[in-house]
This record gives sequence, structure tokens and C-alpha cells, in this order.
Amino acid sequence: MNFRKLFVMAGLVAFAATAFAQKTFDVNLYNGRVPYNNGNKNDTAKVRVYLPNDREATGRAVIICPGGGYNHLEIENEGYDWGEYFQNQGIAALVLKYRMPNGKPEVPVADAEQAMKLARMNAAAWKISRNEVGIMGFSAGGHLAATIATQSRGEAKPDFQILFYPVISMMEGFGHDESYHNFLGKRPSKHEQKKYSADLNVSRVTPRAFIALSDDDNVVPPANGVNYYMELYKNDVPGSLHVYPGGGHGWGSKIGFRYNQEMMMDLKAWMRSF
Repeated sequence: MNFRKLFVMAGLVAFAATAFAQKTFDVNLYNGRVPYNNGNKNDTAKVRVYLPNDREATGRAVIICPGGGYNHLEIENEGYDWGEYFQNQGIAALVLKYRMPNGKPEVPVADAEQAMKLARMNAAAWKISRNEVGIMGFSAGGHLAATIATQSRGEAKPDFQILFYPVISMMEGFGHDESYHNFLGKRPSKHEQKKYSADLNVSRVTPRAFIALSDDDNVVPPANGVNYYMELYKNDVPGSLHVYPGGGHGWGSKIGFRYNQEMMMDLKAWMRSF
């Protein structure tokens, strides 16, 4: 075989390896006018996209909403680490860097809905099945995910939800004070409190859910996730609730979380169940 043929074959092998390689890249959520204004022009919304290689792509995708009390984002432990995890499982992941509400709940809600739509708009190019796009959230990000799951419609509606130690209630005194004030502002009306309490908005069309939390969580009362599960059950929505004996709050992807292995096994089993 001559040198020219070897060069061509090497080029084809390199091209094939690139075609099947995993891809990670950032995408701005909005190219034009940004909906709503939180008062901080430097606070922008984007997603980091994690695509599995073509041969291992399952067609599923997850929008990941990190927590942080609606005043910052724990985007490494509750975002990027999970993006890589799902990517290695053949599942596309979009880690959402959403804008802080600063008392305007429509701001992060719009960002999360746009991320859902973005995944479906790029379904063909990103090897995603349009009816297998879910949403995942941690703590305050769990509240955002549950809000999208219970209220959004059309292309913004998720097909499943994964919630870790979520804030669910926005009724004063029941959820998480910091998230409550940052999300709704100083003097929200009862109507706003009820509108953004995900447990009060569950219906029979709410997507199936995986909920994981610790019994000794002293930041977000475990009753948030438990009550949400009960409402799902009452409405015949498939749910899987996992309450671990310890671990507190905010364990995210940390291997140091004492029930990390069990949690990972529980999540994998649930993802295989549908």
C-alpha cells in the first residue's frame, strides 16, 4: 500500500472518530430580545450541552437546573458533573445557567422553558427524541424543575422530572425562606404563593417523577418532596420517592455523600423503568 492510500485511510479513521466522539459546547439561550428583566444586564442565560457519541445515544435528554437559593448557582456539583454523567450514559444533557429572579419569578421560568424548547428544536441534530426530554433540579433548581413540570405546556413541557432535595412549596414557612424571598420578592400575594407551589399544581398530566432527599435535611424540609410525591400519587402520576437516612442537604454528585452508590443505582433503575 502506498503512502497516499495510507494517508487517506488515516484521514477517514480520524473523521470517523470525530463523528462518533462526545461533544460539549455552550449555547446562548437567546439570540435576540431577552424576555423579562431581572434588573441585572450582566446576568445572562445559557446552556452547556453534553452530547453522547452517536453510537451510544439513547435519544433521551435532560435539562439540568442547579440549585443555590435563587441567588447563585451550584453549577459544578449540581450541574456540570451531572452533564458528564448523563453523557456517559448515552443521554444528552443541557446544564442550564438560568438568570436569578430578583423577585421576578417569570425570569428563571422563561429560561427553563426556553432550554426545553431548545432541546426539541435541535432534536434531529443532537440525536434527541422529542418525546423523551426531561428536567432535573436540585434544591431551588428542583423548585424550578417542578414548576416547569406542573405548569409548562407544549414544547416546554417535560416528559419526566428528577428532583433532588427540592424546594416545592412557596407558601410562607413551608419551603425555604431564602428561595421564597429571592423568587417571589418581599411581599408576594397568596395567589403568587399558590401559583408557584408545585404541590398545589399537580394534575393527571404532570410527568412521572424521581424524588431523592435526606431525612436529616435541615435546610429544605423533607416534607416538600414527600408532599409532592403524595400529590403525584393522588393524581395517578407515577412517582418514585427515595428518602435516605442521612446526608443533609446539597450533596449533588459528591461521592462523599454516604448513600451515593445507592442513589445512583436507584436513579439508573428508575430511568430503565420507562
